[in-house]
Amino acid sequence: MRTVLIIDDNPAVGEALSLALSLNEIRPLTALTPDEGLALLQGEAVDVVIQDMNFTADTTSGEEGVALFRAIRERHPDLPVILLTAWTHLETAVELVKAGAADYLAKPWDDHKLLATVENLLELSESTRELSRSRHERRQRREQLRSKYDLDGLVFASEAMGRTLNLACQVARSDVPVLITGPNGSGKERIAAIVHANSAVKRGPFVAVNCGALPGELIEAELFGAEAGAYTGANKAREGRFELADGGTLFLDEIGNLPLPGQMKLLRVLETGQFERLGSGKTRQAKVRVLSATNADLKAMIQAGTFREDLYYRLNVIEVNLPPLSERNDDILPLAEFFLGGRAELGDGAREALLAYPWPGNVRELKNAIERAALLAGDQPITAELLNLPQHAAAIPAARNLDEPSREAVENALHKADGVVSRAAQSLGLSRQALYRRMERYGLATTA
Repeated sequence: MRTVLIIDDNPAVGEALSLALSLNEIRPLTALTPDEGLALLQGEAVDVVIQDMNFTADTTSGEEGVALFRAIRERHPDLPVILLTAWTHLETAVELVKAGAADYLAKPWDDHKLLATVENLLELSESTRELSRSRHERRQRREQLRSKYDLDGLVFASEAMGRTLNLACQVARSDVPVLITGPNGSGKERIAAIVHANSAVKRGPFVAVNCGALPGELIEAELFGAEAGAYTGANKAREGRFELADGGTLFLDEIGNLPLPGQMKLLRVLETGQFERLGSGKTRQAKVRVLSATNADLKAMIQAGTFREDLYYRLNVIEVNLPPLSERNDDILPLAEFFLGGRAELGDGAREALLAYPWPGNVRELKNAIERAALLAGDQPITAELLNLPQHAAAIPAARNLDEPSREAVENALHKADGVVSRAAQSLGLSRQALYRRMERYGLATTA
């Protein structure tokens, strides 16, 4: 049950506050001295503290309240504290709010305002605990992944990336072909390297070839090798990537660029392990784990007759999808910090700009932006201007926020809800957390 601790040397204050809280289904605890209050905090689960500023007769300095607040903050740094104060020590209360107190209320207090403040803090406390619990669980899942598998030093924090890595590592031990899908620059080769690192052939070679970076007439020679004189400029026999990857893993990036004759040969290798070098009739054998990747719509290519359907199903026994960076927002800042490597600091404006930008070029674009900014920053923090992100990006969030409630709308909703954030959020069609973010953006207090 939601619990509020009242620390005040006047029993009448404790009784009045306890009655008001109980009528709103909030469990009150009372303490008459700071020591008694701190002892209750040690043994009880408390969500909010309401504390007086003076506990000794004829004392009005507020020093006792300051000492109690600091003791609570030291032992329970995230616990919301409301200060009860007379007008004579208002300045002291304001200073404590700057130091982390949640709010202050003057004696005699207004029950309506006090209950609205407590309700908001209880909601915020619940949201904070849930967020903390969620972060802890996600951190545990990441640590479990890192302890169970070799993730090749990959930096990530998002749930989406965690799911992708978990699937990739689960299928790594089998010898079935894996198709890695995702947009350019998202890190498909890193995922392929992680699959290899956790496979039964991890001690063998890892050979990568980008089918999109080679002329169509050279792809077959690159994959399967060629004899001397097989094509213009082939002065001597050369091994293909399949031979080089024998006993290990071959990663075929941009597999959609493989021409149809090469597709037919690849299908045969996948089925039998056999192939011939270009210009040779001698059949060779290779035992290779094949991983492939594409950002193309292979099903559409099958319909167009440019990709073999039988090869598609042979390659796509397991599909591992790598989401774009725009769908794993939690990875942006950790990746940016990793690319910086301590060379410079990210300013607040830069952090906001990084999170607001849609990253059409994915991780590759992020790395380039950080490298450029680090070079220009010198000894200064990196600003949004130094990131030099394309201007069109600023229009994207604006386009998404056409229905964003204005400051006036937020103020009206809070007023009609008597300051209770959950009711105001419901009337605006927002979650509590979303409304808190907008209140912070507009500089509105939680009891507005």
